Amino acid sequence: MEKPTILQVGPYPQWDQEPLDAAFHVHRYFAAEDKAALLTEVGPSVRAIATRGELGANRAMIEACPNLELISVYGVGFDAVDLGACRERGVRVTNTPDVLTNDVADLGVAMMLCQSRGMLGAETWVRDGSWVGKGLYPLKRRVWGRRAGVLGLGRIGFEVAKRLKGFDMQIAYSDVEAKPYANDMEFVADPVKLAEQSDFLFVTLAASAATRHIVGRQVIEALGPEGMLINISRASNIDEEALLDALETGKLGSAALDVFEGEPKLNPRFLALDNVLLQPHHASGTIETRKAMGQLVRDNLTAHFAGQPLPTPVL
Repeated sequence: MEKPTILQVGPYPQWDQEPLDAAFHVHRYFAAEDKAALLTEVGPSVRAIATRGELGANRAMIEACPNLELISVYGVGFDAVDLGACRERGVRVTNTPDVLTNDVADLGVAMMLCQSRGMLGAETWVRDGSWVGKGLYPLKRRVWGRRAGVLGLGRIGFEVAKRLKGFDMQIAYSDVEAKPYANDMEFVADPVKLAEQSDFLFVTLAASAATRHIVGRQVIEALGPEGMLINISRASNIDEEALLDALETGKLGSAALDVFEGEPKLNPRFLALDNVLLQPHHASGTIETRKAMGQLVRDNLTAHFAGQPLPTPVL
């Protein structure tokens, strides 16, 4: 039987690429010198798109594939996929939830600890001789027993909160409504109010048009000059201009960020700041999780072409 034709938008690790190539007829969009020409040539034969969360599939790509049936996303975020175009054309969409939840939560908590205790600067203090020449490293701030806010108590937000309990923190959260599985946490409907009562604010929302810049100037300034903002969700959830202004002026104490607008080419203003921890969008970046993500991408593709229920449908 002829292999289904798929369009691969971005590269995958070799352990995913080899089984993908074995099961499907793959066109590598990311490797094409003339991407528009490739879409014109192979678009009519493409039945599925395999993409990554940050790359997605826009309307032009979807429309260039008139026989498209499925978009399988490598990642939990699907905001870069034009869902409106998919609905119009009856295209199914899947993602890879759950398998990356714990790793993302781990990194968020690690970023909080690293930034609050100044661990990167402390290592430099040892390596460059400052410990010998200048004495003890400047004092930083504790984590345990302080106040944490979680903006978005879905899978990842809930796992972050579970970890924070180990530090005896006071935990509150915001979401569209109170969650029945969070009776031991305070529900605060207004993100500004949540920020006002938090020392650390974790952003763990799924991204959508409704959440774009939900962390704006009001939320950032409510967090205040002693507060820390930690983003392990999507860059679009934060107003970066307002964030940079607040970090530069001291209206916000610090930030720890794994995602950025226009990444990997982030705003150069970030690079001049010493009160922000910068990470290269690698919250799910463990071997174990990436293998599980790739497997789930293929499982969704395989199930679709076998006429079976999709393991993790979004649309």
